[in-house]
Amino acid sequence: MLIGRIRDEFVKLEFEIAHGPLVPHVTAAEIRAHLGSHYAFKQNMPLEEVTADVEAMLRKWQVQVTHPRYFGLYNPSVTAAGVVAETLVAMFNPQLANWRTSPAANEIERHTLGWLAVKFGLPQASIATFTSGGMEANLSAVVVALTHAFPEYGENGLRSLKGEPAIYLTEEAHHGFNKIAHMIGLGRRNLRVIGTDSGLKMNVEELKRRVDEDRRAGWLPCMVVGNAGTTAAGVVDPLPAIGAFCNDAGLWFHADAAWGGAAVVSPALRHHLAGIELADSITCDAHKWLSVPMGAGMFFCRHRESVAQAFRSDITYMPGKTTGQLGDAAVTFDPLTHSAQWSRRFIGLKLFMTLAERGEAGYAEMIEHQARMGDLLRDQLMASGWRIVNSTPLPVICFTRDGLAPTSLLAEMRDKKIAWMSEANIAGTPVIRACITSFRTTEQDIEFVVNGLNELFAEGMHRKTALS
Repeated sequence: MLIGRIRDEFVKLEFEIAHGPLVPHVTAAEIRAHLGSHYAFKQNMPLEEVTADVEAMLRKWQVQVTHPRYFGLYNPSVTAAGVVAETLVAMFNPQLANWRTSPAANEIERHTLGWLAVKFGLPQASIATFTSGGMEANLSAVVVALTHAFPEYGENGLRSLKGEPAIYLTEEAHHGFNKIAHMIGLGRRNLRVIGTDSGLKMNVEELKRRVDEDRRAGWLPCMVVGNAGTTAAGVVDPLPAIGAFCNDAGLWFHADAAWGGAAVVSPALRHHLAGIELADSITCDAHKWLSVPMGAGMFFCRHRESVAQAFRSDITYMPGKTTGQLGDAAVTFDPLTHSAQWSRRFIGLKLFMTLAERGEAGYAEMIEHQARMGDLLRDQLMASGWRIVNSTPLPVICFTRDGLAPTSLLAEMRDKKIAWMSEANIAGTPVIRACITSFRTTEQDIEFVVNGLNELFAEGMHRKTALS
């Protein structure tokens, strides 16, 4: 069977990646020369030949982000079920813009999102859609929040408001919000940056002061973004306090849980996201800690009518709507009228199939295993003399030590195929950032990486001493 062969090839490839080179040594000129000499597109080529060549290019000329020692940005190892799902989607090519066009696919997505909405503690009447990624989900949150706060915004634009809307977040929030503010015409200066405490968490008292000051100055505070696992340091903001304040102040509370949101699946970790159930909207990416192929963002919102108002569209050339009463099992909605996308890929199948294959307990174990590997890495680094500069229950570790030159050490690590890590700046300090992104990472991988780090650092310090 085709799917069985795909799964077998995937398992074989993952084994080869895990035991092969992690970082390519290639220049743009080399790749361009290969493409130019092989693909003028003047004549047809056998599909088998093209497939073999593309696979060879991806093996040789790509950072292997599914490698168990890729500790970089959140590009995880993926499940076999997710790969099979992507193949099925490509074969059937369903269009999910309209419910009647793809009833099965739409209901599979609704079922899967409903399961996770319950984990987040959202009410039954809430609404959720798959998105291309966290950026689209966060964009959706901002647009819906503005629509909810200012009914005239949709028809007359921001210029019709009696002041300038303000969104509150910390410097640790994803910088995609700067793009969003630019794209929708809100303006980047309308993002009001709130200070953080020593753990890089939002200072809620400062938030309260800034909102009060802005209101008195004629601003229109409308939204607060709370982080549930920041990209750089894995920070979880004080979500209960933010939620309580937003409720009292009449502000929209958005929880950006693009990475950390998956922790709600784990009985051992979900308490770290306490307060997320208070959010008006939530972003979570399945292509991060839920380990499915890119891209698979998710947008959750408790205000169904505000979502419908924000993305409404009257069209005549699509099949008619299925009607019913809210709460009726037969009620459906067309994603094109409840989300930013129009043409819509069957994004959710890879999460559905992985969840079905592994079960809730199996998924929790995948997540908890990565958290344990993060704890192990943190402990071994501290035992070796490294200083951890971030505090988080999530498996991202930012570390440094006296005499460290992060850029050169990271380059050596990649050249020697020890691991792939990134550099970050935490509270003004350049550090190495290691994030466990693979459920295939083992204790042996952690030990290998720490030993390699220690040897490279010692060699570097020895060279400095010799030169001085």
